[in-house]
Amino acid sequence: MSSESNNELGLAESRSEDAEASDTRQYVTFMCDDEVFAVEMAPVQEIIRVPDVVRVPLSPPTLEGLANLRGKVLPIISLRRALGFDEREADDSSRAVVIDICQPMGFVVDRVASVVGVDVSKIEGVEGIGGTVNTELLSGLIKDVGGHAMVMVLNFEKLIDQEFAQLSELTEQRGLVNSQGLGASAASADSGRSSEEELHLVSFDVAEQEYAIAIEDVQEIVQVPEQIVQVPRAQSHVLGVMTLRNRLLPLVALRRMFALPERSADEQSRIVVVALGGASVGIVVDNVNEVLRVPRRGVEAMPSLLARNGDMSDITDICRLDNGQRLVSVISTHNLFRQSSIREALNTVNQQDDRANPSERQQDVSGDDEQVVVFRLGTEEFGVPIDSVQEIVRVPEVLTHVPKAAMAVEGVINLRGSVLPVIDLRRRLGLSAVARNDGQRIVVFLIRGVRTGFIVDAVAEVLKVPRHAIEPAPHLSAEQATLLARMANLEKQKRMLQLIEPDHLLLDSDLHSLAGMSA
Repeated sequence: MSSESNNELGLAESRSEDAEASDTRQYVTFMCDDEVFAVEMAPVQEIIRVPDVVRVPLSPPTLEGLANLRGKVLPIISLRRALGFDEREADDSSRAVVIDICQPMGFVVDRVASVVGVDVSKIEGVEGIGGTVNTELLSGLIKDVGGHAMVMVLNFEKLIDQEFAQLSELTEQRGLVNSQGLGASAASADSGRSSEEELHLVSFDVAEQEYAIAIEDVQEIVQVPEQIVQVPRAQSHVLGVMTLRNRLLPLVALRRMFALPERSADEQSRIVVVALGGASVGIVVDNVNEVLRVPRRGVEAMPSLLARNGDMSDITDICRLDNGQRLVSVISTHNLFRQSSIREALNTVNQQDDRANPSERQQDVSGDDEQVVVFRLGTEEFGVPIDSVQEIVRVPEVLTHVPKAAMAVEGVINLRGSVLPVIDLRRRLGLSAVARNDGQRIVVFLIRGVRTGFIVDAVAEVLKVPRHAIEPAPHLSAEQATLLARMANLEKQKRMLQLIEPDHLLLDSDLHSLAGMSA
């Protein structure tokens, strides 16, 4: 798309002409509203069609969002909004002019007109003129060029300074922000202290029954792919294999293993990828519920008579929750891997994997990935380090409201005898509120010693993200640069995850009051 636009405008030819005529400057002219503007050719990198964008919370209102341009994250800015013109949807004529000032940024214009050579003698100052555009954003006027009586030359440096005043300051702070880490050490320490007293589980449903697997055995949670390759002569509950980041993963249906009624996978179905030693298996479940921390006093061993026989040998413990009203069966991955059919499927897959991609497999086991919990707010995807997540629970029907609490605080809930403050993450990020629904979840973090829950629209998956796909997010505001400092740019999947730094979810001013609620 961008190459076609560049060819139409003759950018290469214009730069050549510029070299031949030192007293002539090259400008790209474009329309915004009913006005004609120009920008010098030098900072213009390319001109592209308006791309799809990912919306960024806590960013300036002129920012449309972030786009993926050949593997690089590109901020897209509405020039109409920046200049105070009425809103208008982009159409086939709209273009994004990519300009590199302090970093590449795409400015959406209504239409690109042409590239013109202008004699410096035809460029005049802006003193004494008024109109619809703030003259502070203009660096000059060009008269009688390209069929236009007057063309205003926009000063994009001043425009960026005005709309993104903190960019230069934030660029200097980039190293500091990136060196602060994920803020998960406190959560990890707390997890270590409580591990002897609690089980940390991922719970899921199969045929309206609830099961769980220890979170340390779960590598990631992904969606069911459209295509599953069958394994010849495999036992019935082995569905086949799928490709997961250049490796073959055998898939097992728990419904079949436990002799439960068949059901086709749907949008709610997930694959829980579990590990034992160097092997991995994907377990297909109906849906993933939450991450649980269950006190060991609420866990009972499976009765020995059942544990020795049949399908029940894979279930080692039963969790009693909600005063015994909710029973969760804990599956032992160690026992699960004793199944002869799974061992056969693993052997077949590993042999195929070794022959097909020996070098890629060696890279895959290097551990150069970051494991994140992915959740949604509206259509946008966000991620947090899995080590920072204490647990994920359902939103109760009623939250106890606290008088004079901060606006984003929805209230408090009783979480196993402890008071948990709950904050609406939409409000925290300045997004519009939505009605409560069954898909919402509370993601619980330990933030500088204060355990706090944040309501999200939906928890999607647990994902391993290659570290080479993670890069610093464009700095757009002070708060965004600390809270959303990084992005995972998954180009092949056409996804961009905004990675949240949990330590910055709470402002210093809120910590004391929330700690008081917890107490």
